[in-house]
Amino acid sequence: MATMAAIFRKFGAWVLQFIDFCRGVITDAIATFLAFPAWKKVAVVAAAVAAVVLLFVVDIPSVELLRLWADGAGDWFFLVYFLIYIVFTQFPIPRTFFTLMSGIFFGPMKGCLLALTATTVSATISFVIVRHFLRDWMAPKLTHPAVHGIDERLRQRGWLSVTCLRMIAGIPFFVLNYSTAVSSIRFVPYIAATFVGSAPNTIAIVLLGDTLTGNVNPALLLVSALLLVIGVSGLVLDAKLPVRGSGVVESTK
Repeated sequence: MATMAAIFRKFGAWVLQFIDFCRGVITDAIATFLAFPAWKKVAVVAAAVAAVVLLFVVDIPSVELLRLWADGAGDWFFLVYFLIYIVFTQFPIPRTFFTLMSGIFFGPMKGCLLALTATTVSATISFVIVRHFLRDWMAPKLTHPAVHGIDERLRQRGWLSVTCLRMIAGIPFFVLNYSTAVSSIRFVPYIAATFVGSAPNTIAIVLLGDTLTGNVNPALLLVSALLLVIGVSGLVLDAKLPVRGSGVVESTK
């Protein structure tokens, strides 16, 4: 009981620190926005409005219509869909939809090749853009006690964390792209971990593309559950491994 109480106290203290960190980031972001010249404020608001319109107003064609387009388009549609996949997954749009359609359009082999390659390219582009524009602004905030240890883990063993997180289907693709881009994780480990960690779920969804019709294949649920267990187990292992350097050393006990 004493051990559990200590764990809850430690977790509660971290939650309060994290809330304080988020409050500081939001306050700084608002101050930065208010300091923008008028034209830049208008551009930011216009971009936000355009994104809302794109997500909630523009209709996505039906599966049947998309299939007809693919059949009649010929080989060049593979490249077009590859580019569509990359562009749309830069935004808060579920990647699963595009992965499923890859299997429906192109079959298991070409579908897996397209989806996994496009996923890696999309994650790379998001990482480069977000890091270029936000990394310097975010870096001083990563010394906050709530996130400093996490940032150190990503800097030293980011490949393990990202690989495990990519295996967990419930974690939004774009959220992981953006959050890791402002961290201290190195570029090459991030890309390699994205490719390896995304492969199991991506291949499974392509192969089980018939779930788009609403008939959920039990095999997909089994695969997703297995990957969830593997991903969470990897994160637990990462949490138990010590973090060295920058004055951050954590016990493995």
